[in-house]
Amino acid sequence: MAYRFQPNLSRPFAPAVPVQSLLAQVLGITALGLGITALAVYLFPNVPSGVGLIAMLIGFVVLISINATRANGTLSLALFYAFAFLEGIGIAPVVTYYAHVAGPGVVFNAALTTGLGMFALGAVVYATGLDLRRFQGFVMLALIGVIIVSVVSIFVHFIQPTTISWLVLVIFSALVLIDFARIRAGGDGLTPVQMAVSIYLDAINIFLALLRILGNRRSD
Repeated sequence: MAYRFQPNLSRPFAPAVPVQSLLAQVLGITALGLGITALAVYLFPNVPSGVGLIAMLIGFVVLISINATRANGTLSLALFYAFAFLEGIGIAPVVTYYAHVAGPGVVFNAALTTGLGMFALGAVVYATGLDLRRFQGFVMLALIGVIIVSVVSIFVHFIQPTTISWLVLVIFSALVLIDFARIRAGGDGLTPVQMAVSIYLDAINIFLALLRILGNRRSD
């Protein structure tokens, strides 16, 4: 998947939220979103790849709408959960494939490693005050580069899929550090829903990268 939500920062709108409660609010929204995604994967394990692609395309439109409706917190939150459900349908074929090829344990290990890894990265930010927000532009350029390489490699096959997965893992791990630093700093004018979307997408992309890495290793 490897796409990234880039909110509009030109017009800060979000009302001030106490920093000490912002993290809990963002993580609560994110956790429910991930739970909805997991539910969708469970409900639609055998969805055709074409249907999954359509769900992801619709989800992308919903994702854009979240930024457009940031002034309405309730609507924005509802759109996020709708996006999370569509995302679950979209990734269900990938999850089902690796569960069949490498075993359900690979899916569990990828999910567990994602959760523990993001917890560790967030803890580093809050414990040390690490702030990599000034490097976000470079990280986004790296992500765009990886997406271009991924598309080209479909036709040329000049790079191993596992290598691309490792690059995605590194890039989104850096984005996790940036997103937690933004939360620690008060949000940079973003709403809690917008910040939750960013953390959610970090988690999904890290999970998929780990799933491919672990799944390809097990199936070799």
